[in-house]
Amino acid sequence: MIRFILRRLLSTALVLLVVTFVLYLLLNVALDFFWDLRASTSPNIEALYESRRRLLDLDTPAIVRYFKWLAGVGGCAIGQCDFGIAWKSGQEVTDQLQGAIINTIKLITASTIVAIILGIAVGMISAIRQYSGFDYFITFVSFLLYSLPVFWVAVLLKQYGAIDINNFINDPTLESWWPIIIGCIAMGLFWMGALGGSAKRRVITFVAAAVITFATIYYILASGWMQHPTIGLLGVVVIGAGAAIVMTYLSTGLKNRRVLYASLTTVVIGALLYWPLMNLFYYVDMNWLWMFGLFIVAIAIAIGVGLAFRGPDPWDTARTTSFTAIIVAVLIFADRVLQGWQEYSDDPAINNRPIATIGASAPNIDGDFWITNLDSFTHLLLPSIALVLISFASYTRYTRGSMLEVMGQDYIRTARAKGLNERTVIMRHAMRNALLPLASVVPVDIITMIGGAVITETIFGWNGMGKLFIDSLRNAELDPVMAYILITGLLAIIANLVADFLYAVLDPRIRVNA
Repeated sequence: MIRFILRRLLSTALVLLVVTFVLYLLLNVALDFFWDLRASTSPNIEALYESRRRLLDLDTPAIVRYFKWLAGVGGCAIGQCDFGIAWKSGQEVTDQLQGAIINTIKLITASTIVAIILGIAVGMISAIRQYSGFDYFITFVSFLLYSLPVFWVAVLLKQYGAIDINNFINDPTLESWWPIIIGCIAMGLFWMGALGGSAKRRVITFVAAAVITFATIYYILASGWMQHPTIGLLGVVVIGAGAAIVMTYLSTGLKNRRVLYASLTTVVIGALLYWPLMNLFYYVDMNWLWMFGLFIVAIAIAIGVGLAFRGPDPWDTARTTSFTAIIVAVLIFADRVLQGWQEYSDDPAINNRPIATIGASAPNIDGDFWITNLDSFTHLLLPSIALVLISFASYTRYTRGSMLEVMGQDYIRTARAKGLNERTVIMRHAMRNALLPLASVVPVDIITMIGGAVITETIFGWNGMGKLFIDSLRNAELDPVMAYILITGLLAIIANLVADFLYAVLDPRIRVNA
């Protein structure tokens, strides 16, 4: 394995060296380093040209300048990175990259996780319900979302997801119930198609989903939840219990009572710790290091609960309780963040319009750890939705196609012939192999988005990697462009290595053949 990694790294390093060399020479020819001086009428224009030439070292041959740049980059091996200077702003490229990378990672993390989870879940259900009305509907929606221009989606989100929502928060007056009724009917049809079954079961599912949706919307409107959003202890218990049941069903099935009781016990422990944690959050100056430590503790407790209940496979139980604990922990964290909603909304910088349309954060926000995270969330909301819509469509199609191929394999028919129930056949035998194509698609997609969601970042005013690249090209700044190319190239190498290892994890045959 070590030889394999070293061989891959050496070959890709050589490729990256050649690519950066060629692109440096091409950019040196293509970029106009004096674009802002050509229309100047300054009397000392010649001196300005000469100053620019000395600043960018343009009298030195491009090949020599490339190796000077490469030597600065090589300093990263000893902790002294030098990517050059963005001459337009006079700022070090390393300083620009730090802020751009952090903003881009913040932008893509939540959207990627949500897109993957939803895409895989909906794609699997669509494959299981092949040629049903649900399958045709998901296929239509997937192609529709995939074909929508990102800039158009972003503009619509700004109008209806921010401006109109902010207006409604300030004046919660409902003009007509028809949109809500149509939405409830749509949710009923969605879940009816997803769960399937006999005609009687479909009718029950439709009615239950529509009623639950209507009750939820009515509660939100009647209780003023949008003006004072919160989850609360009751919400943590209810949502956590639902998550425990779903996780148990997907992992081992509800007939395995030990796993179900272990998952529900995890929810009970989370509920018992709710008020102690809230007191801790209020009286301790929290930061992400604290949160990471608490998260590890939650996972450790969940694993302990799972091993204590044991079951046919103790580690299956521990895995299920761990996923349940993650959901409960996220709920408690989100509830504490939302408790600062009123203070955040009343801030003069927000002016009771909390859903942001531009930027990564609001200027002049004076708040603690929780207010800062709430501000980040409100700014992440719209661009994340835009990215989720596009990525969700592709993951759904990949998962559906792969799942259909796997479900037709001989070993699936053998598993059914042995008398295994459909849940076990799908979750234990089909799903793992159906994820193989995604193992190569997802890492590359993530790296591509780290390279910069250029259009999304531009429209929503995020100073990420994509915007840095576009601005540097516009200003003819060679060093930031080369830094962008180098970083995205390195990330592409890492993505391919990760894809190879994911294949080995998901498909044991690859390890045997290797």
